[in-house]
Amino acid sequence: MIASGSIMAFDFGTKNIGISIGQRVTFTARPLMTLKAKNGVPNWQQIQRLFDEWHPDIVVVGLPLTMNGSEQPITARVRTFSNRLHGHFGIQVVLHDERLSTVEARVRLFERGGYRALMKSKIDAYSAVIILESWFNQLQQ
Repeated sequence: MIASGSIMAFDFGTKNIGISIGQRVTFTARPLMTLKAKNGVPNWQQIQRLFDEWHPDIVVVGLPLTMNGSEQPITARVRTFSNRLHGHFGIQVVLHDERLSTVEARVRLFERGGYRALMKSKIDAYSAVIILESWFNQLQQ
């Protein structure tokens, strides 16, 4: 199979999971959607449909760490989610530090549309964009 160059990113949450898509060629990312989750468990069929549509080569999942770099309670849940992504779909999953991604997403959305742009579903999907852009930046260094 020929690599598509697409990279999908996830911002995991127990109620919502933000998703973005990006291109390795252009190092750009854009929000796709936010999936609902029940106690951290998504609808795996929805994720399958996204994989079928976008054919990502790699999935990047934001790894929540404290500001000093230590793990927090949700970090283990993110690792479980990442392992299940790999187990369900056989895709390479990379964990990437997501510190301050939600703060950055809120700033960018506010700059574009004020308070009206700060809907939770937009913040989660845009946080996934920030995670993916940060991963791209790390690749380029």
